[in-house]
Amino acid sequence: MTVRATGVGSFPGDSQRDFEEALSVVLGELAADGGIPFLPEVPGRGAVAAMTGRSLGLVGELDADLQPSGWRLTGTSGAPTLDQRRARSLVAQDLDTFEERMADYAGPVKVQVAGPWTLAATVERPRGDKLLADHGARRDLAQALAVAVADHVADVRRRVPGATGVVLQLDEPALPAVLAGAVPTASGFGKHRTVHPPEASEALEWVLGAAVDAGAEPWVHCCAPDVPMGLLRGAGARGVMVDLALLGAEGHDAAAEALEAGDTIALGVVPTSGAMPSDKALVERVRRWLDMVGLDPAVVGERIVVTPACGLAGAAAADARRATELVRSVARSLGAG
Repeated sequence: MTVRATGVGSFPGDSQRDFEEALSVVLGELAADGGIPFLPEVPGRGAVAAMTGRSLGLVGELDADLQPSGWRLTGTSGAPTLDQRRARSLVAQDLDTFEERMADYAGPVKVQVAGPWTLAATVERPRGDKLLADHGARRDLAQALAVAVADHVADVRRRVPGATGVVLQLDEPALPAVLAGAVPTASGFGKHRTVHPPEASEALEWVLGAAVDAGAEPWVHCCAPDVPMGLLRGAGARGVMVDLALLGAEGHDAAAEALEAGDTIALGVVPTSGAMPSDKALVERVRRWLDMVGLDPAVVGERIVVTPACGLAGAAAADARRATELVRSVARSLGAG
């Protein structure tokens, strides 16, 4: 039985050298033994390197620039802005390094992109407030993101010809708040209206479907207590990445159901900072969870992926390295039975 290991995406640092060090850690720990190496993100390099900026840099059909309050659509529908070009250039630079280091690699790889609902809850309209307030704008954003995702996956497949598969991870940390009507308005005195599940699912279907059409396996990452597992899987996610410590009773049941149905569940069990548990303690934690939900490790083990609880951008460099070492070690121990 092979239990796989990977990371959520982000690493600490604030320079290109830090990106290269993060990539060395990722490849050193995850490019063998069933690991899924990924293109690391180092958001400390600035807004164009963070999740929102990197994703907007990939989107060629909408124009956005940086304001003191964050990213905002310009409404000009012309060429990408200077800020977008900087973000796109940084992604291309990172991919150049990734391509060079993966020249002789054969196996799966993973890349991460912010999801349509997290972007809608983060990016502002030209005249203020979030895109979430405008039905047409959020629809346009999701459709533009779908095009960008297809292009991104195709680029990764071209750059890493030895890839036996590409996982497209859609980061949706804001999705539960969007569904619950809990995203604050610009004034801070109100909340944006609830987005109902059918609309939320449709936007996700466009983006996840574009990933599939481009030849990728679509996963969604959402480290929240109320991950809408059924909605994500219904929209086409074939893998869901969760923080095991945050899941409630319904989340545990939904994760078990997904594994039984043949989908992937990435269990975030390795802490992102502070004192690190032993390999043995983490292995036992996963085994106890499988026992609690009534699943046989020998049956579902190959659909389990071990990850850190969330991204590692806020961790010390030594902790980020140790967390990556641990996910590999825990996965290997679980696979050995």
